[in-house]
Amino acid sequence: MRDNALAIQVERRIYLIRGEKVMLDFELPELYRVETRALKQAVRRNADRFPGDFMFKLNANEMGSLVSQNVIPSRGKFGGARSMAFTEQGVAMLSSVLRSPRAVQVNIAIMRIFVRLRKMLLSNAELARKLNALEKKYDAQFKIVFDAIRELMTPPEKPKRRIGFHS
Repeated sequence: MRDNALAIQVERRIYLIRGEKVMLDFELPELYRVETRALKQAVRRNADRFPGDFMFKLNANEMGSLVSQNVIPSRGKFGGARSMAFTEQGVAMLSSVLRSPRAVQVNIAIMRIFVRLRKMLLSNAELARKLNALEKKYDAQFKIVFDAIRELMTPPEKPKRRIGFHS
């Protein structure tokens, strides 16, 4: 499989859950070309390598959300087991527990995608910051214009009529 095709497959399998970009245990085996059972078994055997910020199990609401978004066809697909979600660090750790040339190749592709996503988010954050600065700048400039317009809209005070004779 070419690098670009693999990158496209990886990108389609990254989800945002609990504010984390993650990949799910039922999609990773296809990329790694291993059975789901083998992947889960490798993770269970090396549980100490997968702390909560590397991998977490989805709760019922998250599973329901994935079903409703058609990410997974139904909860029955898992036989009652909760899916595992792997963060970027968890996916990196998978290559050390799966120990195959394919796992290394897939992990390189996945890490590149995560880095690209991070760069995109940073550039969007920078763009948002610049937009906010422009908005503040132009709001101040338009305030001056609006103040001038309001001043023009206010009728001038009529000179008070003097009573009596004037020279």
